Formats: sequence, structure tokens, C-alpha cells
Amino acid sequence: MSEKMLIRHCSPTLAGLKTGNMFSCFYASKQDMIQSLREFNRRLSQKGLRVIPIQYRAHRALIYVYRPAHLARDLSKHAAKEILGACGYSCTTPWRCVSGLIDRLKESEEFPHEIGLFLGYPPEDVHGFIENKPNTCKCVGTWKVYGNEAEARMTFEKYKKCTDVYTGQWERGKSIEKLTVKG
Repeated sequence: MSEKMLIRHCSPTLAGLKTGNMFSCFYASKQDMIQSLREFNRRLSQKGLRVIPIQYRAHRALIYVYRPAHLARDLSKHAAKEILGACGYSCTTPWRCVSGLIDRLKESEEFPHEIGLFLGYPPEDVHGFIENKPNTCKCVGTWKVYGNEAEARMTFEKYKKCTDVYTGQWERGKSIEKLTVKG
């Protein structure tokens, strides 16, 4: 796993704008992937980030890059607790919720619909997706929007601009540590 992948897929999380990002990454050696994850955690944990594998399948790892403090804030919302409870989570801590997500990913071929809560998506949009399925949303960007479309569109643009800026700065030699906001 490379810095380029983290910049391309996780800039809004690195910048502190977003709770988390996920991306799929090919690996030739699981041991090399684990070592790479350890190295990124060593470099970024002091900035308040965690980089973990949440699924391994056929030489691909699903990587979750997140800010535990942001996840704790997001999952403390009443609407998020209701969604997770309805999905069978018994979340006493954010880490237990992440552990529950990992278990749900093992059980199913599809992404569990509540996964959006772990990425910082608004609970109303996660609920809308679960209840209405994808065909009745107001718009599509980083996620499917069922609630505040105007706010979501501004957020999508902010994430895109962040990714563009971070990619440019990284390509000009700025380190991932310097690009990552502490928080």
C-alpha cells in the first residue's frame, strides 16, 4: 500500500474534514500488507488517525482509514445509535462498533448499508438508503443523499477540492505527515 493510495482515497480524512475513508488495495503478501499498515499507523497515529484492514479477500484488503475521535462523536448521535442497534450492533465503544462492522463484512458478500456511519455520512442519508434503497435519492456524490441536498453538494465539492489540493501538494514533495492535520 502506498502513500499515493492514501492521498488519492483519503485526503478528506487526512485533512480532518471527514471521519473515515475506505478503499480496496491489492497485496501480493499479506505479511507485507500488515507491515505497511503498521508503518502508516506509526507515522500517523500521533495525528489522530488509524489505518486498519477490515477485510481480506483474494489478495485484496479493504482498508479503513479513520479518526477514532470523530467516529466516537458520530456514533454518539441518537440517530446513529438507532441505526446500529437495528442492525444488531451492541456498541459500547467506537472500537466495538468497528469490530461489529468487521464481523458483518465477514458474514456478507455485500457491504452492510450502515457502513456509511463509519465514513461520516449523515445518519438521515444512511437511514434513507437502508429504508428506500438507492433508487429514490435526491442526488449522488460521495454517498446517496436523502436529506439535505444543498449541504451534501457543498460537502462533496469540499472533499473534491481537498483531494485535488492534497494530490498536488504530495506530488510536489510534501510528506503525508505534513499533509495530515492533527486532531
